[in-house]
Amino acid sequence: MAEKKLSKKTLGKAFRNWYYGHLTCFSQEHMQTFGYLCAMLPIIKELYHTPEEQKEALSTYTAFFNTEPQLGTVIVGVTAGLEEAKANGEAVDGEMINGIRAGLMGPVAGIGDSLIVGTLIPILLGIALGLSNGGSPIGAIFYIISWNVIMTLGMRFLFYKGYELGGKAVEILVGEKANAIREAVVMVGTIVIGAVAASWITITTSFEMLNDDGSPIIELQKTLDGICPKLLSAVTVIFCWWLMSKKKISPTLVMLILVVIALAGVLLGFFDPKLSY
Repeated sequence: MAEKKLSKKTLGKAFRNWYYGHLTCFSQEHMQTFGYLCAMLPIIKELYHTPEEQKEALSTYTAFFNTEPQLGTVIVGVTAGLEEAKANGEAVDGEMINGIRAGLMGPVAGIGDSLIVGTLIPILLGIALGLSNGGSPIGAIFYIISWNVIMTLGMRFLFYKGYELGGKAVEILVGEKANAIREAVVMVGTIVIGAVAASWITITTSFEMLNDDGSPIIELQKTLDGICPKLLSAVTVIFCWWLMSKKKISPTLVMLILVVIALAGVLLGFFDPKLSY
């Protein structure tokens, strides 16, 4: 029997299905399960010809799945390669494929969240904010184009690299080197977020203690700057992190809390309503 080999057309269609549809029928119960299933449909149709074989193969991809969608493209590529090996009679079965999927989605999510959400997006947004000074639309255009180009080329590379490596990708993604990479990326992401916060968040106070003649005895902002420049900005960032990370409060509610604090600060004279924050 001739060896079964996935065509470029089928691989391309599988990649596009994941690229555009990884959140298909998204729900808290299934997350990316159906998006993954859609990505595997053209692969299953080409490798298996009877309805019974296709049904059996597709049942592998009905299990829960959720990971960082951009970096998670590599998992779809890996399972495409494993499915091809299975169709050619190699020692691969649906249980093994599902086990690899489940084993990879956590580590890949950790790396992806640190690399994409924690590092790449803040860097691109930082550049875009700089280009947007004075209301220029260049910043928004830069972000839209750069994000889509990087993600399209990056996801395509990861999909085909995963397909090429197959099961060998497991050691690369969950081994000791992967842990070291993940820790390094987390550190870089933390530095980037700190730099973005220091550059773009400016919170000052107008609180003063005055003499009888109206001259200031203490200007709180100058005192704080003498202790640590941008201390209020740092406290605000840490406070928001604490609310979202430790108290599990949603970002929307955190923004409402900040609005309430700002309003109270203006009414009490702690913030100057004429200043831009």
